[in-house]
Amino acid sequence: MRYSSPRLLGSLLLLASFIACQPQTSQEQPATTPPTSFISPVDQYPGLFEAVQLGDVFPDTKTFADCSPKATSEIIMREYLANKDRAGFSLAAFVEEWFERPHQYASGFHADTSLTLAEHINQLWPILTRQPDSDSTGTLIPLPHSYIVPGGRFGEIYYWDSYFTMLGLQASPNHKDMIHNMVDNFAYLINSVGYIPNGNRTYFLGRSQPPFFSMMVRLLAETDTTVKMSDYLAEMETEYLFWMEGDRQLTEAAPAHRRVVRMPDGSFLNRYWDDKPAPRPESYQEDVLLAAETPDREPEQLYRDLRAACESGWDFSTRWLSDPNDLGSIHTTEIIPVDLNALMYHMEITLAEAAREAGLNTKAEDFEKWAAERKAAINYYLWDEGAAMYSDYLWTENTPTGVASLAMSFPLWMKIATNEQAAATAKILEEQFLSPGGLVTTLYPSGQQWDAPNGWAPLQYASIAGLLNYQHNDLVGAISRRWIDLNTRVFKQTGKLTEKYNVIVSDTEAGGGEYPVQDGFGWTNGVLLHLLTDQRVPAL
Repeated sequence: MRYSSPRLLGSLLLLASFIACQPQTSQEQPATTPPTSFISPVDQYPGLFEAVQLGDVFPDTKTFADCSPKATSEIIMREYLANKDRAGFSLAAFVEEWFERPHQYASGFHADTSLTLAEHINQLWPILTRQPDSDSTGTLIPLPHSYIVPGGRFGEIYYWDSYFTMLGLQASPNHKDMIHNMVDNFAYLINSVGYIPNGNRTYFLGRSQPPFFSMMVRLLAETDTTVKMSDYLAEMETEYLFWMEGDRQLTEAAPAHRRVVRMPDGSFLNRYWDDKPAPRPESYQEDVLLAAETPDREPEQLYRDLRAACESGWDFSTRWLSDPNDLGSIHTTEIIPVDLNALMYHMEITLAEAAREAGLNTKAEDFEKWAAERKAAINYYLWDEGAAMYSDYLWTENTPTGVASLAMSFPLWMKIATNEQAAATAKILEEQFLSPGGLVTTLYPSGQQWDAPNGWAPLQYASIAGLLNYQHNDLVGAISRRWIDLNTRVFKQTGKLTEKYNVIVSDTEAGGGEYPVQDGFGWTNGVLLHLLTDQRVPAL
């Protein structure tokens, strides 16, 4: 919903200014300070940015966050301050004069629906390719190698999206070099800012996304036999230290710091976080409005929980809500997510393998020990015995959240589950999640995009890969057939492969979220092409 009332606009600006001026505690400071050239647009254009984002200049508030300036910020701000209060001043015209709109990748691409899905996807890779970046005066963080973007409004690289895109690149003729490019770009980001941001935009600094870098390195080593996992040992270890920063300082009295939580038995598990408790620049109006509508919550904590959910990639889902019908009840930072900790376990076992490969046996033993401790903690805290499923854990109350979601598949994917736990998970997936178009994300239709009735490519793949590890091949076949059939039907009808799908009523477009359904689409293409070519998947 958009608002143009001057009174409401003024109130929202006042609230935004108040939050921006609040001091941060030492805990809220990022562990790694990015280069000074990586400046958020909120800081580049103070006052102007807020006015544009709250003033309905663009239907999608991400648009202005991604605009490229036509002059230096000093010149633009000087012109804005000199003219904004003059009679007849048009904010929209000012923005049009001084900023260039972002390119929409794959927008306007006319697909040939007579092609096979594989032929269509291989035609799309060049369309979704962004060339190495020159120095950017906008919000884009330049990367040294070409890369694949998701498509539509998403014209930058995204962290966890990229792993699933790489699965398709691995299955594509003549595109395997792009996997190397993208892994090297992520290594560059780790070396530049100390971690992999949500995406290569300055406004994403402060948070990451589900940590798939170790998975990417393993995929690259499988694809290119000249690459060793130890080639990226330093970068993987730097990322690990980012996620575990502050762990050894935690006590019973102070059990949480940034992304780490000390559990009652002294083990460590991870949560999602963001270092900046402020409105997201790319969703500025939405966040400021939600804070105004949620007066019983401290705005800073609300903003941090929203941002932490963005770090999860599941923005937004009932996984993070205490009231499934109220986004204002979001409390992401109080939750230990099962998928995140399964990925952290994979990071630890990969670091152990890479260290042994490099002849660093003591380091390898440390990571093996930490992986074993995490596996035990996952199966103790994140296995809900009463519900017979893996579940997120509310660490502030020492209880499972009780929300059933496809995150339960990740311990199977990372081979953490016992055979009995895998069988119980397969039973729930088949009886409760399997829908006409594949697996539904959660069982609750909240209106958020990471809930029913939507299905997402990465979660289909995680579930399929996990079930394959425990030989639940019949269920793998059912999921794969339904997902591929849905993708095929939508493509033949519309010429598009989209970001998400309605898997329950498959002739209805997916909904929810803060923006329209996007097409392109990187991770949908990658997972689909992988499933079509993976010999482990039962014949269609």
